[in-house]
Amino acid sequence: MADEEKKKKQGQINIELDEKIAEGTYSNLAIINHSVSEFVVDFVSIMPGTPKSKVKSRIILTPQHAKRLLKALGDNVHRFEQAHGEIKDYEQPPIPLNFGPTGQA
Repeated sequence: MADEEKKKKQGQINIELDEKIAEGTYSNLAIINHSVSEFVVDFVSIMPGTPKSKVKSRIILTPQHAKRLLKALGDNVHRFEQAHGEIKDYEQPPIPLNFGPTGQA
């Protein structure tokens, strides 16, 4: 194997994606909490007419990874809007949740 090919293979990460995860999970609300050492993002699916909603997925990130995710999302939203036009942000009434200091996305 050529040295150049070896270098390329050394920089690659082999990531496995099983069928259940590959299907994805729908979310129309993200609740974000943080401490000094981690960011917790809870993805929720709120459906009309249902009195209770559940957290469908929870992702825990280091502050450094949260910042990388912020940049990656910003870059991708920018590219999306360049290709498809501006994403309209519609005002929604606040959802009362008492989990401490939060941000919503």
